[in-house]
Amino acid sequence: MPIRRHSLGVMDSLPTDAELWTRAADGDTEAFGVIFDRHARAVYNHCFRRTADWSDAEDITSVVFLEAWRRHRELSPERDSALPWLLGVANNVLRNRYRAKRNHRDALDRMSAMSAEPDPADDIAGRIDDEHQMRRVLTAVNRLPLADQEVLSVCVWAGLSYDDAAIALDLPVGTVRSRLSRARARLKKLTASSSGNAREPAGGTAHRPGERSTALRPPVEES
Repeated sequence: MPIRRHSLGVMDSLPTDAELWTRAADGDTEAFGVIFDRHARAVYNHCFRRTADWSDAEDITSVVFLEAWRRHRELSPERDSALPWLLGVANNVLRNRYRAKRNHRDALDRMSAMSAEPDPADDIAGRIDDEHQMRRVLTAVNRLPLADQEVLSVCVWAGLSYDDAAIALDLPVGTVRSRLSRARARLKKLTASSSGNAREPAGGTAHRPGERSTALRPPVEES
């Protein structure tokens, strides 16, 4: 995924996201570009882990930052990092996309539609391998309720702290903790009754929010 590079000139220290967002609200597109550079890969990887599809992840990432720019005058990060808010936007886009795809599938079923056209990226071996691997993981995760999927995604895969996950999910911190515990227990039960190929996506119950997973590497190296 191509990442643009921006420079705000020589500074003694890097500006925080809150400072950049204030500049963006005043019309500084370069400041918003720095926010994009800083978080685009994390948002993209989050979307890929939820969709197991490179093309969908890229499309959703574009929508997230378009929405962020559209609302840049009315919002500011609640913490120094804009990432929790951006992942919250991504979760909303993912929910809408899921509903749209489900409705589309239902319509196709009613029409006895022919099989879908193959993805043009299917001839790229690396992408096929990554998508197949992620789909195997998601086979187990997708059997969980949507709320469990979301809390696993932001706490385990994206590595957000409880506080940041609460912002991303628009929930109290205590609810995030209880949902994560419940999601882990449900996923453990599902994988224990399966063939054993699917595991918790970030190394089991030893992982804690705020830590980066190394068991399942992101599809794109984060810079």
